[in-house]
Amino acid sequence: MDFLSIAYALVFYFATFVLVVGVGRKIVQYARTPAPLKIPTTPAPTTGTGVALRLGGEVVFFTSLFKSNKWIWVFGWLFHFCLLLEVLRHLRYFIQPVWWWVALIQPFGKYAAYGMVIGLLGLWGRRFFVDRVRYISAPSDHLMLVLLLAIAGSGMLMTFVDHTDIISLKAFVLGLLYGHWQPLPADPLLLIHLGLVAALMIVFPFSKLLHGPGLLFSPTRNQIDNPREKRHVTPWATDTGAGTAG
Repeated sequence: MDFLSIAYALVFYFATFVLVVGVGRKIVQYARTPAPLKIPTTPAPTTGTGVALRLGGEVVFFTSLFKSNKWIWVFGWLFHFCLLLEVLRHLRYFIQPVWWWVALIQPFGKYAAYGMVIGLLGLWGRRFFVDRVRYISAPSDHLMLVLLLAIAGSGMLMTFVDHTDIISLKAFVLGLLYGHWQPLPADPLLLIHLGLVAALMIVFPFSKLLHGPGLLFSPTRNQIDNPREKRHVTPWATDTGAGTAG
């Protein structure tokens, strides 16, 4: 094992630890944050099944975004759908043998990077051309988009311009999973691509990209609209001190 392979192996172990622990910690924080008011955005579902369907529509189809802005919805949905295809396509590096449906989507995932780039450029453009979005855009928002574009761009270059040894790459990835480290191909584009992916994994728990899991804990989306049928009381409001103070 050369130094470069060992260094990248350690970096990915660290990045995975930060990603899993960081996202898990934020999810626990979201779950424990009290929602003192019944504030579902109306028209809201009045049953648990309705809430599940509403959240499913938000996650899969971005229904609220579709209602508010059609052109942003096009770019946003295109990016997320193509990102999902790319993630599923990359499963082939983590499993052996490759599942049949992962093999089936390979041709589609191959060109999904184009959709990712188009979607990202559209989402980045809104931070310049939409006044209210430009006003609240921080430098970190632009940097995250640059990072995602760099990941997509470097992946496209490896796919269509300068191919890497995917057999050795898969051996390296499987070696990380099972504790039998293998050499990593020293292709510059591959090293850049993997370095950018590791950087994304590390910054993900501390960025606005957490809007994904955060959506599921939004009280305006996950609450049942039943204030007349059932009183909404958060756990901390039932404490003795809170009751006597009232």
